[in-house]
Amino acid sequence: MSSALLVMDVRRGIVDRYGGAGGLLNRLTRAVAAAREAGVPVMFVRVAFRPGFPEVSPANRTFRATTEAAGEAFTEGSPATQIHPALAPGAGEPVVLKKRVSAFTGSDLEVLLRSRRVTRLVLTGIATSGVVLSTLREAADRDYELTVLADGCADADEEVHRVLIEKVFPRQALVMTVEEWEKELKDR
Repeated sequence: MSSALLVMDVRRGIVDRYGGAGGLLNRLTRAVAAAREAGVPVMFVRVAFRPGFPEVSPANRTFRATTEAAGEAFTEGSPATQIHPALAPGAGEPVVLKKRVSAFTGSDLEVLLRSRRVTRLVLTGIATSGVVLSTLREAADRDYELTVLADGCADADEEVHRVLIEKVFPRQALVMTVEEWEKELKDR
């Protein structure tokens, strides 16, 4: 079984809004380092649009409201849409550009995973109720084995995060902490 660690939507703009996300960056830095040390591919995912937002339908309430409020801060070249510098991608680590909530939708993620024969995804990111939930559901439908690093995710609503981590995600994924995953990698 080949695994890949997905670090999703840990972008400058969102981390700044979450106020550093209570140690999340430190835990994700450890998870990325552990993956690299174990030879597990690390892939970064971010959402951004072309100037003028031609990909955003007026029917899409989420992205219509976001792009109207954020304006050019949501374009591909904006510093706000770039991976947070604390988690700078290493040489050869892809940064996947997506156009919707799920890491699969509007991106080349599936091609990258297939080319590496990845069958297990380890999910992290902001927000638990957004990219993590949507990617988990789509990945499960695509028959990936899934792990969610509970403390490698953050959400603006702590109760929603808790319910997803404790009640929803375990139906389709193994849920563990960054520390538990680090230990699993070392024990291999």
